[in-house]
Amino acid sequence: MKQVPIVSHHAYEAVLPDGHRFPMRKYGRLAEVVVEKGLASNGFAKPEEASAELIALAHDRTYVDQIFACSVPREIERRIGLPITESVVRRARASAAGTLLAARLAVQQGLAGSTAGGSHHGQRETGAGFCVFNDVAVAAKALHAERAIQHALIVDLDVHQGDGTADCLRGEPDLFTFSMHAEKNYPVRKIPSDLDIGLPDSLEDDAYLEALQAHLPRLLDAVEPDLVFFNAGVDPHRDDKLGRLALSDEGLRRRDDYVIEQARSRRIPLVAVIGGGYSTDIESLARRHAIVFEAMAAWSEKE
Repeated sequence: MKQVPIVSHHAYEAVLPDGHRFPMRKYGRLAEVVVEKGLASNGFAKPEEASAELIALAHDRTYVDQIFACSVPREIERRIGLPITESVVRRARASAAGTLLAARLAVQQGLAGSTAGGSHHGQRETGAGFCVFNDVAVAAKALHAERAIQHALIVDLDVHQGDGTADCLRGEPDLFTFSMHAEKNYPVRKIPSDLDIGLPDSLEDDAYLEALQAHLPRLLDAVEPDLVFFNAGVDPHRDDKLGRLALSDEGLRRRDDYVIEQARSRRIPLVAVIGGGYSTDIESLARRHAIVFEAMAAWSEKE
């Protein structure tokens, strides 16, 4: 069976204080589930930790240096919602580097993914919403700067609007941002993407897929990207603590199958990151996040 390259790093799971509401354990458990399902029999690709210079392609250098030094102002740390410790900084650096490595592998091989990433609330001058550095923006800007790609399409299907990605890639006409999300959800103040589709609360599988089908094919044809970044957040799920939509596991699977099929049927490389997903049931959460890797593996068998 042809293996889709998957990037992972033990630093993806940072140490948090006991009782913290962010489900950090999902990253380690997801890597285990991916192995158990036979999706990484060749092992994981492992990134180096991203340098300050790399991350500053998408973020203000002063903010980057504050994060690296664990000296971020208290107000920004509150906005991020995570303690800025050495472990959390390592996670943010590994995640950014992991998305870039996965993107490179996707350009080479057609499909790839990382078992972290999708930190789409990270803005140019600040983190927010559990996001320190915007890994997709960093990777897109790095590949564009070195001319590995000319055009990219960010397909952000996390349940929350991709405000940080819109901010980091503002003024980059070659890097198109598309966010489809629950309109009434966080963030209250949205930074406009190139295309935002706000969905009503409690939307179920069929209506969600219809909304996606109304926009994704025409975007792929209009943008003609050299690479699709797919934020496959599972927080549109009906059981998610921070979502407002009502997708089932099967709805997430249909969504991921559709995005992959639309890109690959056009021979466009696609890199997947896992985005958001919030539950105290880490086992169910990790298995939901594994769906996108199963979908990529299933498509690769057809190619």
